[in-house]
Amino acid sequence: MSEERVREIIALMDLVVEDTSVPKNIRKVVDESRGALKTHDELSTRLSTAVQSLVGVSEDINMPMHARTQIWTILSALESIKTDETGGAAPE
Repeated sequence: MSEERVREIIALMDLVVEDTSVPKNIRKVVDESRGALKTHDELSTRLSTAVQSLVGVSEDINMPMHARTQIWTILSALESIKTDETGGAAPE
């Protein structure tokens, strides 16, 4: 179930990476986060790596509002999976 949700999130990330109206540095971070989700590491490690990168870039002042909304949606979905994986409590 979680892996299926991760694949859906990767598809959302694909949209951001392919959007040429999003600055290149932001697309690069999203692409790297997408790559982290595709590794064979433990799920919690993949999720934490992706969230950490995306939180940093979500505050970029050069990001178009539509991309910021997509990033927030992605972050919310990743955090939801983390919460489900830890039995209802987000790890600190």
